Amino acid sequence: MMDYNDSHALLSGEQLIYAITIPLSTSIILANLVIVLGIAWNRQLHNTPNYFFLSLLVADLCTGVALPFIPLMGLNRELSFSSCLVAHVFPNFLFLAFLFNLVMVHYERYICIIDPLHYNNLWMHRSFPLALLAVWAPPLLYASLPAFGWNNWTGPDWKGCCASNQNLTALSNCLPNKTACCSYRRVFPTAFIYLEVYGLVLPAILTIAGMTGRVLWITRGQLKDICRLHRSVERGSQASDHEQRMNLRYTRCVVAVSLTFLACWVPYLIYMHVCIAYLISDTKRSSTTHIVLSCIGIGSMAVVPLVLGLANRQYTQPAYKLLQKLRDRWRRRVPGSEEVEV
Repeated sequence: MMDYNDSHALLSGEQLIYAITIPLSTSIILANLVIVLGIAWNRQLHNTPNYFFLSLLVADLCTGVALPFIPLMGLNRELSFSSCLVAHVFPNFLFLAFLFNLVMVHYERYICIIDPLHYNNLWMHRSFPLALLAVWAPPLLYASLPAFGWNNWTGPDWKGCCASNQNLTALSNCLPNKTACCSYRRVFPTAFIYLEVYGLVLPAILTIAGMTGRVLWITRGQLKDICRLHRSVERGSQASDHEQRMNLRYTRCVVAVSLTFLACWVPYLIYMHVCIAYLISDTKRSSTTHIVLSCIGIGSMAVVPLVLGLANRQYTQPAYKLLQKLRDRWRRRVPGSEEVEV
């Protein structure tokens, strides 16, 4: 059993995680539901590209549900072998599925801009179920590898991972199939963590950043061509008001994309490398800084689909109309109630 100090540290760590993640999780879930209902309500949005985005929203909603449990993976807890696997494998699967869906959505929109003539002939449009399987099955298979034997559950020196108490016996809580010390180090081997971070997560983030930068570069070139044609028609060398408005709109787009990347991806990249530093230094306890970074990093990354969805008026139009109707009804009731009082 854990001593008082370890139990108090675990309890305070869990309270800090819940205090940070519960508001984030609630906001992510509600925002995803608003966008999902907006797509379901508008029949004009029932097409393959929006189905991909709907799959991303479902993955993001599941990530929002699992958000409080992902930082808990950094804490050492007393759980059975099966419970420990579920507590680590399932959140990891949801996270990887979210990342794969995000890459697929960015790739689909990237091809739409890069090669619009062949956009409708993409394999993902011809066989949507296969594309959907491609973004959900590989994360499930990879996340389930610890359940198929790639774990450190029977590794040495696990008796002291839960507590610093020296009264632990040889038949203590680190035996398989009993209440044991549940740690991410026992579920995920070091090679598994390195492969996921530098073989899956980081390449996916760099791919998304590369496609976004390429789209902005192409947009800038097209904007220059439009301005050049506009000047040739107007036969003037000075930039017109219309050109200035287009340049200003492009600048705002670049600023918005840059701020989104800084606010959503940079915190997660910092958290990811802090986790690697903890792994290299063999630190067995999660500090307050590590807990805060994990909550904010994962939560900020889960906001990316919401930024994409809320920026599209077609997705938010049903919710906007509903709020407008409620506001009109409220305004009608207030004058009526005042007249009754008079």
